[in-house]
Amino acid sequence: MAAAAPIEPPSIGALADVLRQGAHERPLVTAIECANERATWRDLHGQSRRVAQGLVAEGLLPSDRVAFLGRSSIAFFELLFGAAMAGVVTIPLNWRLTGAELAVIIADSGAKLLFVSAEFEPLVRDMAAAEKVIVIGEAGGRASAYDQWVAARPAEDPDLAGDPRAAVLQLYTSGTTGIPKGVMLTGANIAGYWEQGKLFGFDAASINLVTLPLFHIAGIWWALVGMAQGARTVLTPDFSPELVLDIVPRLRITHVVLVPAILLALTRHRDIDATDFSSLRTIMYGASPIGLPLLDRCLAIFDCNFFQTYGLSETSGAVTLLAPEDHEARHEERLRSVGRPLAGVEIRIVDPATRIDAADGVPGEIWIRSDQVMQGYWQREAETAATIVENGWLRTGDIACVRDGYLFLCDRLKDMIVTGGENVYPTEVENVLMAHPGVADVAVIGVPSSRWGEEVKAIVVPAGHDPDAAAILAFARERLAGYKCPKSVEFLPGLPRTSSGKILKRELREPYWKGHARRIA
Repeated sequence: MAAAAPIEPPSIGALADVLRQGAHERPLVTAIECANERATWRDLHGQSRRVAQGLVAEGLLPSDRVAFLGRSSIAFFELLFGAAMAGVVTIPLNWRLTGAELAVIIADSGAKLLFVSAEFEPLVRDMAAAEKVIVIGEAGGRASAYDQWVAARPAEDPDLAGDPRAAVLQLYTSGTTGIPKGVMLTGANIAGYWEQGKLFGFDAASINLVTLPLFHIAGIWWALVGMAQGARTVLTPDFSPELVLDIVPRLRITHVVLVPAILLALTRHRDIDATDFSSLRTIMYGASPIGLPLLDRCLAIFDCNFFQTYGLSETSGAVTLLAPEDHEARHEERLRSVGRPLAGVEIRIVDPATRIDAADGVPGEIWIRSDQVMQGYWQREAETAATIVENGWLRTGDIACVRDGYLFLCDRLKDMIVTGGENVYPTEVENVLMAHPGVADVAVIGVPSSRWGEEVKAIVVPAGHDPDAAAILAFARERLAGYKCPKSVEFLPGLPRTSSGKILKRELREPYWKGHARRIA
């Protein structure tokens, strides 16, 4: 009998190719783990192929949708890769939403199958939005419905993924300002992940901790950029500082994605100085800049490379990078930036009213053009046309300026404060206040003023036990134009944030604008 021809390793050109290449090059190496479960690349490949066959057997066709509701788990990646093999689009759902909110999203998505962990099955039990629900886990000692469904299928790759311009992921916006929109990301959009992984120092020996939820682009992006380089992925169903302090030394984590609020919580933990972080090579952070006092503390504790990125669901994740050398130089001004555009990313700063490019140092709306820009919003042609404008430029709704080639976020258009006819961008004020040694965290909001219409207010998480509002206000007056300075300071033990680390300013503003006909939201 003639010998079988060797299998040629696939090139990374499609989402499923990440898994195919891993299974070819390192079949018996652990690919992913979560809590007490782990899977080798061969295991994950086989399970994903069975999922793909299951979707085909259920009658799903390329471009049909399936939804997943559950915490971070291996099953999510089985579905993600299996759906990609079948040409089907995966929709990760935010498990923090209510049943009513989830019903709206599922109905909007047109998902034909809903995979839901047993924990959240009661939330969707009475929904008629999906044609079929498959429950994962907790089957009283028996194989769960999902396990039975997967086991009944052959481990064969249907390889139905076609055009790289077809959607593979659909992520719903947070919905804090209206009905959530489905952001459609294609295989071509996420193809850049493979090269990005090299930028962050990933290789097949890396062990990547993903603490962010997978219904956010940041969580999926960080997992996939590591996987594309063969890294082992460690998922956490929940997050706590104690969990990170346990996992990093125990599993010898090399890479992790965090947000500054989490870094702050870690540096304040009583066990931080007794924890071994010697395995860490890279900490990625985003959602907000890092203050110099916090950075100094982090560099002393973790002694590894720090990267900051800026990106959106609509850009498939990161489009800028603040590199380790910018952090090591401790250049206070650059640390307030989100870095410079990644290769293949064009950025313009545009006056929202005139659509003319702003001069260096002048704030305007960030416009982005890149292969990473989304296909569009699912079944929202008008909103897509208003967001992706002439020649493929994405209007982000974020305000920034460029200085010396670095991008400095000012704020969201909707968060801008208008006081006495002057525009104030809260992020600019926050960046200044974060340099005060008595400020651990801060949010700046506009509150009603009978004289100015709005006035600037700082909500501060103090760094010590004796907060001094007068000192903070004086600090601001030395560094900011008078109209930008907070008129008052309120101290809180913590700030409300989304699961991706963004401050919920709407919640902070609400008590001040209650009863007013005009609100900033």
